[in-house]
Amino acid sequence: MDRELALKKCRALCARQERCRQELRLKLDAWELPRSDAERVLAQLEKEDFLNEARFAEAFAIGHFRQKGWGRSMIRHALLSKNIPERLVTAALATIDDDEYSATLKTMVLKRFRMEKEPDPFIREQRVIRYLLGRGWDAEAVRRAIAAMPKR
Repeated sequence: MDRELALKKCRALCARQERCRQELRLKLDAWELPRSDAERVLAQLEKEDFLNEARFAEAFAIGHFRQKGWGRSMIRHALLSKNIPERLVTAALATIDDDEYSATLKTMVLKRFRMEKEPDPFIREQRVIRYLLGRGWDAEAVRRAIAAMPKR
């Protein structure tokens, strides 16, 4: 594939959804574009503002929080695994509203408790905690949300 066609395809990809450098580099490698041409394509995309890692990080953080119910630590880990710089990850996580974050956690705690069929309350609570920790929610926030739950 030549550089112009790769650039055109990458523009189309970025127009549909925010992308990070790593995702596009993998695409360009799969298309067997030489490394020097791939770097030129990425530089051109950044110059044209098709590729913006700060915008990607923010969209990723908000989207994975709202759509997938991920907590901040899971989002942080996912962004860092995509080679997004720490300062952009921190800025993206700061865009998640704290009140919305707490409300979502409370909703998830209630929903998960309703789903658990375990009769023993201790085991039930441990399963809920383990589930939420696995989704990237911090332990202290989970404990506070469970403590604030109405007792039955």
